[in-house]
Amino acid sequence: MKKYVCDVCGYIYDPAEGDEDNEVPAGTAFEDLPEDWVCPLCGAEKSEFSEMEESA
Repeated sequence: MKKYVCDVCGYIYDPAEGDEDNEVPAGTAFEDLPEDWVCPLCGAEKSEFSEMEESA
């Protein structure tokens, strides 16, 4: 699953870890996050996240 980075603060959403603070279980893809989910660090909306490039 792809990771996504917050364009505002740099927080990285890793689906393998989920978002414990917002009760998002590990294994939840970014696309499957609730529409009202926001960055746990700065409160930015999902639209403020960009897909991370895969590192080789």
